[in-house]
Amino acid sequence: MTTNSQLAYQRIVLASRPKGQVVPENFRLESLPVPELKDGELLVRNHYMSLDPYMRGRMEDAKSYAAPQVIGETMIGGTVGEVVASKNAKFNVGDKVIGMLGWSEMGVSDGLLLRKVDTTHIPLSAYLGSVGMPGLTAWYGLTQIMQPKAGETVVVSAASGAVGSVVGQLAKQMGCRVVGIAGGVDKCAYVVNELGFDACIDYKAGNLEADLAAATPDGIDAVFENVGGDIFDASLARMNAFGRIALCGLIAGYNGEQMSIKNARVFLTMRLTMRGFIVSEHMDLWPQGLKELGGLVATGKLKFRESVAEGIAAAPEAFIGLLKGKNFGKQLVKLI
Repeated sequence: MTTNSQLAYQRIVLASRPKGQVVPENFRLESLPVPELKDGELLVRNHYMSLDPYMRGRMEDAKSYAAPQVIGETMIGGTVGEVVASKNAKFNVGDKVIGMLGWSEMGVSDGLLLRKVDTTHIPLSAYLGSVGMPGLTAWYGLTQIMQPKAGETVVVSAASGAVGSVVGQLAKQMGCRVVGIAGGVDKCAYVVNELGFDACIDYKAGNLEADLAAATPDGIDAVFENVGGDIFDASLARMNAFGRIALCGLIAGYNGEQMSIKNARVFLTMRLTMRGFIVSEHMDLWPQGLKELGGLVATGKLKFRESVAEGIAAAPEAFIGLLKGKNFGKQLVKLI
């Protein structure tokens, strides 16, 4: 009979901290034996793992909202998978679960940070996207910070991504005019034709300010900001009085680039409110948000798209591509 100790699984650890742009050499692929379970533990075979922009910040040894990723340890990250062995009374073999088991084919957990999920009407992978942390991020920023009213104009940067795509669809359901900003003709076509945004600005076309002005004839009432830099500045120039900004990400500066705000005076002249947020700090609202998002996905009222890399060894290049905007929708790594 084969025991866990005779089996092995692969994981990816942080080998070194990036100096500027992330490179494949910052990661290392390792093979480890599957440990024997202690009482109260369970073993999960991950089916998908999530790649997200926040991971870039964790790779730095800098003060932030969370501790830095430890060198030589499994890269942090969300996972969905199946319980394959259990010594925990709350979990049975075959249960599908979501957790933070990192860039790893398998993971051992005490169950405290795992949540069972139902895949009857919602695909397992969606729990890492629209019905997971990215979806909750979109839902929280929109409903709790931006609080748009019907008829208002909402702008969403990185509109075709895992977070931005949800923001826009939810805002449309609230009766807003929704304008996306994305990179490339294909992404903008998807945002308008598939997701139902009213317009999408291709920032790579070179006419960002003029195109955004044309798409927001009545100005901008609320912004969901994922990018920063010139894209954010263009939106600031169009803000209406008492506009609200949910600051979710600053991917334009994730490699250390400066992100000066040239239009800072509009915070005063337009009496704007901007709030940065980390969705994991608002767990009290997760049940409500997940219920709403799950219902929308299950009934086909919330669409999503996934970019899927095959196999754990593909994770570093997929992550580097994500930081450069090469992904289309939610970036996942399929492990099984």
